[in-house]
Amino acid sequence: MTGSGDILTTIIAWAPAVIFSITLHEWAHGYMAFRFGDPTPAMTGRLTLNPIPHIDPIWTIAMPTVIFFFSMATMGQPFVFGGAKPVMINSRNFRGHMRTAMFWVAAAGPLMNLILGLACAMLLKAALLLPDFFSVPLGHMLIAGIQMNVLLAVFNLFPILPLDGGRIVAALLPHPMDQHFARLERLGFPILLLLVFTGALSQLILPPMIALIEFFLHVAGVPV
Repeated sequence: MTGSGDILTTIIAWAPAVIFSITLHEWAHGYMAFRFGDPTPAMTGRLTLNPIPHIDPIWTIAMPTVIFFFSMATMGQPFVFGGAKPVMINSRNFRGHMRTAMFWVAAAGPLMNLILGLACAMLLKAALLLPDFFSVPLGHMLIAGIQMNVLLAVFNLFPILPLDGGRIVAALLPHPMDQHFARLERLGFPILLLLVFTGALSQLILPPMIALIEFFLHVAGVPV
């Protein structure tokens, strides 16, 4: 049975990973949209690294908390999943080629998470050179950062709307296939929930997640 001290330590390790990973994920979407000419993210206060404007009471706080305690109680190890408040984007403001803009705006979030995963790995490599008093807690936090960012990147690249992967597919499909695909968005969340509760989603995303986590740990010099 997991003790309260272990749970508190795990929360301290995972909380920064959850908050900053999803914050920077959404910031990246907004920043890329802004670069393509859409002022909406800036006008709505989302071009900030302050986590507070990005926090959604359900997806950022309630759901990760419930999933965390449920996973600790049932599996004895943490599993955390959540999201931030989606950034408002008006694609009619985009300059240049619309499909190019949509592709990069959608891809920006997962790419940011992969960059953050690599950054955590490099910091972990440096942290392991420190005395145990510093390296152990830092190591737990940075490994949680790697795991959370890999989870966000792989999950969001799943090719179903309204996830980023679905928007990337829509941007790559020729007309009118893109419009037919876009009409499936209303079915996206029911399909996603079905995949989650049947366990099919975990079977699909776990192999690339494990491979990426092992790669980042190898970069950090941690045996896997």
